[in-house]
Amino acid sequence: MFPGAKIPRLALILILAVSSLRVTLYGQARQPVLVELFTSEGCSDCPPADALLGKLDTQQFVPGAQAIVLSEHVTYWNHDGWRDPFSFGQIDERQQQYARQFLLNDVYTPQAVVDGAQQFVGNDPVQLSRAVARAEATPKLNVTIEGAHEAPDGAIAFSAHAGDAQAILVAAVAENATTSQVAHGENAGRTLHHVAVVRVLKEFGPGRTDGRPLELSGADLIAAERTGTPLRLVVFLVSTKTDHVVGVAEQMLNPSPPGIAEQTAR
Repeated sequence: MFPGAKIPRLALILILAVSSLRVTLYGQARQPVLVELFTSEGCSDCPPADALLGKLDTQQFVPGAQAIVLSEHVTYWNHDGWRDPFSFGQIDERQQQYARQFLLNDVYTPQAVVDGAQQFVGNDPVQLSRAVARAEATPKLNVTIEGAHEAPDGAIAFSAHAGDAQAILVAAVAENATTSQVAHGENAGRTLHHVAVVRVLKEFGPGRTDGRPLELSGADLIAAERTGTPLRLVVFLVSTKTDHVVGVAEQMLNPSPPGIAEQTAR
């Protein structure tokens, strides 16, 4: 169209409608999506998956999605020359639950699970992007975290507004970032980096949770708090009908110096 030419009325209406649509789309908050990575420092295939999870966490490269990530370290590689310092048995149990849910013959690493609804090899960036995009398009319940702080006994106390009688509330506290010098096993000689490493995981059961005080505690968590390690509190709802994650929220806790945690929204 030439400068100064008049825009037909119908075309003008269409242009305004498209512009309004763009404003609406770009103005929307990102949809939270839970991405769990079952990993181990004793597994040579896991470092690329750890790096991919870190990239997703920092770059948030899936449009419209706010990926909330968790690194969950299993114990069954610990017999192969290196004991993963971040592994604990509850993570094994959680992965076994997923194996039954997805009708898998066995557990494996690295395994990524998105919103409890999709699973795949965790070092595959194409699969990861597709799974997160699919989860982003699925409506979720709103979950909010309130009053998160370090209790006198070292536990993390909080309340969550996520009432749903047909969902189970689960909470995890994760170290924001960790580094290990691996001396033995398949990754001997490597320096490994992880994000959002789960240190405590707890199910609070089904039913409405609004206004109920909740706590998470554990020896590893207390040790992290004493060193002033930044922590992430992740709270999510799991449907009792589908086992899918139907709502998730995250908050950063920065205990520096040790004491009452400074709260910052992530």
